[in-house]
Amino acid sequence: MAMRKVYSEIKGMKLKEVPGYFKPMLSMGYLKKSVQRGLDNYHAKYIETDSIEPLYHVCFGGMIFSYLVALPNERRHLELKKHAEEHGHH
Repeated sequence: MAMRKVYSEIKGMKLKEVPGYFKPMLSMGYLKKSVQRGLDNYHAKYIETDSIEPLYHVCFGGMIFSYLVALPNERRHLELKKHAEEHGHH
């Protein structure tokens, strides 16, 4: 939805004008306001309505985070296993 808005706003611009459109969006103040607006929207949508979805978000987010943290170790383990099979070790 947001991408459509951005696309519709820049499709009529010349290529030289596009960086000037995006530059203010990359400032620290704009990013802080965007994050605050997102948190306010999340609070209004899930917290104030007594929804159980934030619990799901925490659970699934924790699972994804733990998977990403363990991924390098798992890849290293699989490479060692593959190396051992190629060289005839048990």
